[in-house]
This record gives sequence, structure tokens and C-alpha cells, in this order.
Amino acid sequence: MLMAGPVLAQSAPVPAPVVAQASVPVLREVVVSGSRSERELDEVPASVDVLTGEDLDPARVGDIRELVRNVPNVSVRRAPQRFGAVNGSTGRDGNAGFNIRGLEGNRVLLTVDGIRVPRELSSGVFGSAAFGRDYYDLGLISRVEILRGASSALYGSDGLAGMVAMFTTEPKDLLKPGQTLGGRVGLRADTEDGSRGVGVTLAGAPSETLQWLGSVQVGRAKELDNQGENFALNSNRTAPNPQKDKGVSLLGKVVLTPGGGQRHTLTLEHVDKRSEVEAYSGRSTTATGTLDLDGTTDMQRTRLSWDGRFRVDGSAWADELRATVGYQEADSQEVSTELRTATPNNRSRDVTYTEKLWQAVLQAEKARSLGADWGQKLVYGVDVSVSRMDNLVTGVTPPAYETYPLKRFPPTRETNTALFVQSEFATDRWSVIPALRYDRFDLKAAADPLYPLQPASLKDSALSPKLGLIFRPGDELSLFANLAAGFKAPSSLQLNNFFQNTAASYRTIPNPNLKPETSRTLELGARDTTGPVQWEAAVFSGRYKDFIEELVVVGGQAGNPANPLTYQAVNKSQVRLSGFELKGKLALGKATDLRLAYGQTKGRDTTAGVPLNSVNPARLVLGVDHRVGDWKFGASVNHVAKKSTGDIDYTSAPNQFATPAYTTLDLRASWQLRPGMKISAALNNVTDRKYWEWTNVRGLAASSTVLDAYTAPGRSVAVALVADF
Repeated sequence: MLMAGPVLAQSAPVPAPVVAQASVPVLREVVVSGSRSERELDEVPASVDVLTGEDLDPARVGDIRELVRNVPNVSVRRAPQRFGAVNGSTGRDGNAGFNIRGLEGNRVLLTVDGIRVPRELSSGVFGSAAFGRDYYDLGLISRVEILRGASSALYGSDGLAGMVAMFTTEPKDLLKPGQTLGGRVGLRADTEDGSRGVGVTLAGAPSETLQWLGSVQVGRAKELDNQGENFALNSNRTAPNPQKDKGVSLLGKVVLTPGGGQRHTLTLEHVDKRSEVEAYSGRSTTATGTLDLDGTTDMQRTRLSWDGRFRVDGSAWADELRATVGYQEADSQEVSTELRTATPNNRSRDVTYTEKLWQAVLQAEKARSLGADWGQKLVYGVDVSVSRMDNLVTGVTPPAYETYPLKRFPPTRETNTALFVQSEFATDRWSVIPALRYDRFDLKAAADPLYPLQPASLKDSALSPKLGLIFRPGDELSLFANLAAGFKAPSSLQLNNFFQNTAASYRTIPNPNLKPETSRTLELGARDTTGPVQWEAAVFSGRYKDFIEELVVVGGQAGNPANPLTYQAVNKSQVRLSGFELKGKLALGKATDLRLAYGQTKGRDTTAGVPLNSVNPARLVLGVDHRVGDWKFGASVNHVAKKSTGDIDYTSAPNQFATPAYTTLDLRASWQLRPGMKISAALNNVTDRKYWEWTNVRGLAASSTVLDAYTAPGRSVAVALVADF
């Protein structure tokens, strides 16, 4: 079940929810993110998209932007790299992160093997720097789960809109029964960004109790294509700026199963992405001003984690224990270098952001019969994380009002401690699933000579309840409801943002009185995932309180040195979001499937009485897949509605460009050359349609002379060869 492309799948059977009477285990789609434990999709009272197998075919998916290309109500922002040396950071964050049902950035929780992905860091005070969340290499990923709706009852902060959980490849994914050594080699090329890549993964099982895996992924790419036709070497340019990207990713795993129900997984993951941009669009159109502008980006993430599972037979308080301990370091650096006619003529800005994370989770599961056809499954535990965040701004020829080096916020340690519990009561017809989580977070900032103020610290807590219901009126149909709370703690930058322009008399100051953002969401749905017609429909509504807005004027006057205009991050907005989604699959015989998906969201800032600009237009995806012997063919039609002027907030930009509707056609094919070897290809935007994605042009003036610089790629071809042995 899903849309034109994504399918819900999982290779291993798991037990059905606990009920009093016996049931026969069957192979069903399962998910992890919906309940912190493996369970069938039908037993999760929420909308979850699972992408695995062919959904991650490297000919169709090369990065997270392409991962959700055909997933309604989910998107990834990717603006063109058009920036200045000091001001303007458009596109510097690359594939910035996920948008789920109109909310994005750090309001969406991202994890890899249960470990949190570093946060987004973007603010006007960093000038040309903006740090996104694309710390991924999909060549290391075997499954992606997208949970829609608040997830804080199970996972804590940042789960306002939902979560995207990724899982790296396991040795069992490559080893056939009885095989002691196996592997996979993959090659990929795509004209959309001139990318090419190679990946080699080896797995072994030297004994019945030990398995190992090692993977190396190497890639190169150029600038992402668009349909701009002006190749001028200045700000009039609409063609992409020349760009060179390279990435190297490593994954190592050791899986030990000594017996007695134990399983230990030790994982080492390293992702390194580097980029160089020749920013022609930053050059002046005259002989004065900026003569040359270059930018470099380096993003690295390294993780070491251990996941242990233990059977506890005969215990009254648990059947299974699961412990996870992880350490992660993320280092990101963005540099802009400018040659100009002013004196001095060289100017550069070097901005770094680091985030170090310790995370530990201890979780217990217990199942029991309650009699009268009722059973109970209890999941509970403790979740502790400690993050250390820091930044540094340095360079050559700073503005007259600043001295390098400096810090926009002081070194900050964030400690989160949480207790969570979920109890499922189930019969053949009903499942009642309440959950509750208590989080206590502490942001403690340290004094630093590069930060001129006394730093503010913050302590607060959040209680996140959830109630899920499932009713099964028949063997195939299930109805579900999910009422959930979410929250997001303030970030270190929001708490202690400091910037001061003494020449123009304005500044930003810390706010130690920030409260966490909170949400209350309700989702009602129905699904049938068996038989020739499989479908799911859901309607949702959410209210979001105390949204933190950065750079809000809180006092002072521009140009008044004695009382400068003052900005601050404050809890201001109240937001309401609602919409619906429909997914379906119809089997036309054994060889042909028709697929449909539709999603629509409406959002409004109820405090200001204006639309929410982070909401994307409605999307409809229609697809067909057909199998002929060793060949598979597919086609997808993707229609996106126009962005209505009534759905745009013009407060900050009164003449914003409203994207027109568009329809694209994608084709794909694969050929199983022999067992274990497959070649696949995708032809995207077959008609070479010129269009804009709203998420990439928000705030762009309709009168802009460089609108075409923001167009999506035209016709492109991607091919991949994957061989298992």
C-alpha cells in the first residue's frame, strides 16, 4: 500500500498484537516508529509511510529530495545556491530537511537507527551561512519510515509535525540462508545534477552467533539543473551556479547473537559531504562592487552506537529489554570568499556549527493476557540525551561594527531526561493505546570570551499524552483515531541569539523566558491493506501554540544609539493546520498495479490572521506498474495545484510569486539480468515541463528578473546497476 512508487514492506515476520486467543503468524508489513517496537502497520493508529526495497532504487532515489518526490504532504526544500559574502544564505542549506503537513525544520524529528540527527541552524545573523539537516547517504539506508502527526508521546522534543526514521543496512539484508559471505555493488548516474556514485557493501557470518557488515559509498555531483537560460557571469544569471560536490560515507556493523534471546549490534557510521560553488550570481553587473564570489561547504556526521536486546523469561515486569547507547559528532562549516573593488578588496566569512550528542535509552516490553479475549502489551522506559552545541564566526575584513572571531550564541549544553509508557489493550476487534511521556529539559549556556553578554539558561518540562484507537469491523477493514500531543524545546540560538550593529543602531538579545512550542493533533482514518484493492484515507487537524518567532521587534528605535531597535525570539504565533490524505493500490491481475495518492493541507497563523507559508499546495500522484518476465515498467503522473494568493501571507513580502499548477510525467524500467543483478532506469519530467516548487520560492518577488533560477530540473535520466552476490 502506498502511492506511485513507495510500497509498505518488510522482510521479517513479527507477532501480531497480543490478544487472549491464539493467532497464526503471517508475513505482514511492519513498522517501528509508530510504537517504539516492531508491529504490523494495521496495528498503528496513525498514518505511516514505509519506503524500502524498490522505493529506494538508486535510479529513482539519489537523495532525500528525490526520496519524497511522489509523497503528498511531505517535501524537502532545495533552493538554488544564490548567496552573498555577508548577506543572503539562499540555498546554502542544500536539501534543508523535511516538511510534513506544513511544518518543517526542527519541528520534524529525524533519527538514524534511533539516534537523533543534528538540528537545522539558520538565521539572518549568520549572514551567508545556513546549516540544513541532510546528514544522510541513502546508499547506507535500507528502510525509511515517515510518521505523520505529533510523536512526542514516544520520542520527545521536535516531534510537533511527525518524524522521519531511517534504518541502516543489516547483514541479514544481504546474506542468504546458509551464506557466510555476501555483498552488494551498486553504480548510479543521473543527469539531473551530473551525479555518479559507486557503493560496495560486504557482509559475512563466520559463525552462527556472529555477523558483520562493511560499506563504502563514494559520490560526485555537479549543480542541480534548472530551466534558466541566462548564463551571464553576474547577478542576472538564471542558470545554476557551477558547483562541485563530493561525498564519502562509511558504515560498519557487528551483530552478535550469543543465545538466550540476546542480540547486540555495534554500529559505526560516518558521512562526509563537501561542496564548492562558483557564485556567478553574486557578482555585480558593473565594474564596481563584487568581482568574484566563491563558497565552500563541509558537513560531517560520525556516529558510534550499541543496540542490545535481551529476553527476560519468567519476569513479571518484562519479556524483553532493549538498551541503546549512542555517541554522535556533527561538524559543519560554510565559507564565503569575496573579491571586490572596495578597500580592502578581500572579504571572507567562515562559520562553523558543531553538535555533539550522547543518547541512551532503556526500554522494556511486557505482554500478558487479561482474560475475556483481552490482552495487554506494555512498552515503557527512560530516555536520556545530552547535546553540546557551539558555533564560531571568523574571517577577513568583518563589518565595521564587528570584530572576528565571535559567537552568535555561547557554548550550550542541553540535557533531556524523559520517562515514557505506552499500554495497548487489544481484542480481535478493538485496540486502545494510551501513551504518556514526561520530558525535563535543561539548556545551560556557558560564559565565553567571544560572546559579550551574560548568557541565559533555561529549564522547563513537557507532558505529552497520546490516545490511539483501532476498530476492526471486519477481517480486512480497520478504522483508527489518534489524539496526540507534541512539543519542541527552544534552541540554543533562539535562547541566546546576539547581534549588534552599532552603526545602524539595532541588535538582537537573548530571551530566557521562552516556552516550548506545543501541539495537539487529531487524526481519523480507515485502511484496508489486504486483497486486490488496498487503500488508506485519513483526515487530520492540529493546533499549535507558542510558536517561536525569531527576530521579532520588542522595543527601541532604529538609528537611536541610546535605545537601539531591539529584536528577540519570542513565543508569538498560534497555528492551525488541517487536511486529508488518500492512498490506494488496485491489482489488475497478477502483473499490473494501479496506484493513487492525494494530499492536501491548509494552514493559518491564527494570531496574525494570515495563511501559513510553509504549507505546500495539494499534490495528486497517479501511477501504474507492470511486470513482464524479468522486466518491470512503471509510470507516474504528478499533478501539483497552484499556490492560491489566498493561501499566501504577504506581510513580510507584499509581492510574492504564486507558483502556477503543473503536471509532470515520469517513466521507469528495470531488468533482472540474472538472479542478484538488476539494471534500472528512470526518465523524469518526460515532457520537459517548466515549473516551480512552492517550498523553494517562498518570499520571492513576482517581479523578480531571476524567477527562472528557481525552476525545478527539466528532463533528466538516471540509471543504476545493482549486483548482489
